[in-house]
Amino acid sequence: MQILILGFLIPLIGTTLGSAFVFLLKKEINPKLKNLLQGFAAGVMLAASIWSLIIPAIDLSGDNPYTCYIPAAIGFILGMMLIMLFDIYVSKKMKKNVNMLNLAVVIHNIPEGLSVGVAFAAAMHGDAFLATTALALSLGIGIQNIPEGSIISLNLVPEKSKFKAFLQGFLSGVVEPIASIIAYLLMMYITPTMPYLLSFAAGAMVFVVVDELIPSSHGNICNIGICIGFVIMMVLDVMLG
Repeated sequence: MQILILGFLIPLIGTTLGSAFVFLLKKEINPKLKNLLQGFAAGVMLAASIWSLIIPAIDLSGDNPYTCYIPAAIGFILGMMLIMLFDIYVSKKMKKNVNMLNLAVVIHNIPEGLSVGVAFAAAMHGDAFLATTALALSLGIGIQNIPEGSIISLNLVPEKSKFKAFLQGFLSGVVEPIASIIAYLLMMYITPTMPYLLSFAAGAMVFVVVDELIPSSHGNICNIGICIGFVIMMVLDVMLG
C-alpha cells in the first residue's frame, strides 16, 4: 500500500519541485532551455507509452499473434480521439493565454494520472511483472513534471506573485493523483478491460506529445531533449521491470 501511495504521489512531487524553481529564477525561462525541457518531457512520455503501457497491454491480450494486438490498437485509437476531441472543445471555448496554458496542462496531466493508476491496478491484480513497470512509469512522469511545473510557474510570474505562481503550478499537478485513484478503482472492478485501458492511456499521452510538446518546441535542442528523455525512461523501465 505504501508503494501504491508513493507511486500516485511521485508525479505531483515532480510538479511541485518544478514549480518551486520560481523562487530561484528572476525572469522567464530561456527559450532554448524551454525547448530542451519540453523535448525531454516528450521523450519520457513516448518511451513510457511504449514500454510501460502498450507492450504490457499486448502481453495481457494472449499469445495469438493475429489477435493480441487488437485491444492495444483499439484502446490507443480511443485514447487519442477522446483527448483530441476534448482539446478541440476547450480551444473553441477559451483564448490562447496564460489561463489557457494552465487548463491545457491540467488536461494533459489527466492521461498521465490515468496511466499511473491503470499500471498499478494491473500490478495489484497479480501481474507481478507490472509492479516495477508501474513504478518506472510513475518515476518517469515525475521527472518530466519537473520542467513542466517550472514552465507553468515562470510563465505566471509577470502576472502574479511568486507564491501564487508556485501555488498555481502545484495545483496543476493535483489532478494527476486524483486521476490515478479513479483509474485504479475502476480497474479493480473491470479487469477484462485492462489491455484496453493501458493502451487508452498510451494513446492519450502520445496525443499530448504530438499535439502540444513537440509543436511548441523547435530545433536540435528539442531533438536532444527528446533523445535524453526517451533513453532515460526506457532504461528506467527495463532496469526496474
